[in-house]
Amino acid sequence: MIIDPSKLDSHSVYKLLIGSVVPRPIAWASTLSPEGVPNLAPYSFFTVASRNPPTLCVSVGERPSGEPFPKDTLRNIEETGEFVVNVVSFALSNAMHESSKDHPPGADEFEEAGLTAAPCEVVKVPRVGEASVSMECKLDRVVPIGADNLVLGRMVRFHIRDELYGGTGRIDVAGLDPLGRLAGNYTKVETIFELPLEDL
Repeated sequence: MIIDPSKLDSHSVYKLLIGSVVPRPIAWASTLSPEGVPNLAPYSFFTVASRNPPTLCVSVGERPSGEPFPKDTLRNIEETGEFVVNVVSFALSNAMHESSKDHPPGADEFEEAGLTAAPCEVVKVPRVGEASVSMECKLDRVVPIGADNLVLGRMVRFHIRDELYGGTGRIDVAGLDPLGRLAGNYTKVETIFELPLEDL
């Protein structure tokens, strides 16, 4: 089957994209409004944009309700120039889900999800205290792409739970137990292996 995305409505294209680009890591983005209200929301259009300088990219889409004003995350990042990407471990799945709900503007999703707003070192934005890995970011630029906005952030600090960072300089991925997005559902890392496989 060959499908021309220009012949489909945007929702149908979205469903094909999220079912094909899998699994996707989740950027649990924390921001701070200019008035000092914390915000927390997950985004699965997320990856590394550059290793040097270390730069992360998060695509922030329209509100689910279709309202024309931008999401709190995007507005806060543009106005303050800072954000934090927190990694969602399996144990934090329900808290992440609670933060994904369409809370009214100005709501504190840290409180709604029962999470700790822990201080960062460089940025004023709080990180998720319960997260095993958090990355402080300074805004590099926002690139509008159609209905979405690609946020590029220069990563300026890692926060890594001690037991996950060994002498090899690598993170213990099994111990991190990250959650991923799989089409409309979620997945966790349950099998880790090296290639090539002899019996494949």
